[in-house]
Amino acid sequence: MHKTVEKRRAWIWLIILLILFIFISYFAFSKQPKHYPNYVSDSPSPTGVKAFYTYVKDKKEVKRWPLSPENLPKKEDKYLLLMVEPFFIPEKEEMEAYFEFMKNGNTILLFHNNPKGMFDLEIEHIGAETYIGKDLRVSDTRGTSYRADLRSSIRLQTNVQDKILLEDEAGTLAFQRSIGKGQLIVSNSPEWLTNGSILSADHLPLILSLINEEEHTSILYDEFVHGVQNSSTILTLYPKWFLLLLLQGVLIAILWLIARGKRFGPIFIPREESVRFSDEGIRALSAWYIRGRRYRESLLFQADYVKLLLQERWGIPVSKEWKDLSAPLERKWTNISAHEINTFLNELITILQKENVNKQEYLLWSKKLDRLRKEVEES
Repeated sequence: MHKTVEKRRAWIWLIILLILFIFISYFAFSKQPKHYPNYVSDSPSPTGVKAFYTYVKDKKEVKRWPLSPENLPKKEDKYLLLMVEPFFIPEKEEMEAYFEFMKNGNTILLFHNNPKGMFDLEIEHIGAETYIGKDLRVSDTRGTSYRADLRSSIRLQTNVQDKILLEDEAGTLAFQRSIGKGQLIVSNSPEWLTNGSILSADHLPLILSLINEEEHTSILYDEFVHGVQNSSTILTLYPKWFLLLLLQGVLIAILWLIARGKRFGPIFIPREESVRFSDEGIRALSAWYIRGRRYRESLLFQADYVKLLLQERWGIPVSKEWKDLSAPLERKWTNISAHEINTFLNELITILQKENVNKQEYLLWSKKLDRLRKEVEES
């Protein structure tokens, strides 16, 4: 009877803990603010571009493009692909697909603080901080003056065939380059498109002037360069309530197994099953030699073992004395000189003929023999 009451109490406490866990998890999940990467088209944060995307969508045909550039339209439909501050430089095959997209008559509009490494673009750094700041003067091809915030410390290098679209006193801010039948338009000011800056100064007119530079039927906003294709995780694929139930189910299963008497931990093999096949005997024998100060006998055994290896690996007979091994060792032991080999053999013969070997000599020659052993085994 007493055991039944104790068991009921345990289950009551378990249910109470699960209810508390549900409430805590619900409020913890619901209060977490959603994190948005910079420059993505669905981000309402100050660093996102949702305001710009919504504005353009009301005026033109626009959609997000999360796929790799190999899947871009192959027809000459005058698409405008908008790339805003890519998070990475695409691979060679992907860059070739972008070039092919432009050669078919489409346009790519790239906003990038530092576009070096993409589309064979080159940049130049400016030294004066007077060209970086808020509400600075920017001019277009017609000489019209705009006010803009400039945060980039670089300017774009252009070729003779390029058309400069925007510039300031420090250099080129945006230009246009022909690629096959299409166009590449580059700007070094992606912050103009962000929610926190699009309505500042003359950013919106500047952006629209670049977008309207070439005729196009529709706009594709490239989310592939923001890693959208790799953003699907278990937290995004399944709703939070399902993940919460799944976690609770795992906890209930673990508690049920514990209640049934299951135990988790390492499996210990009985000692009598492994001691027979271990090296405990060798360790005990070596400890016996050291405690008994039988250093000379240990060196003799070690030297005989090395001789056995010399016969097995290098074909040097065991019957040969150490003094006769100079020539064979010089042919096989190539990483040390003949003089060192002769010195080694003479000193080894001397130490093996001594009646009493102290601990220092034993440790020294044990290391030397072990070095020769490793040389023979690894050859």
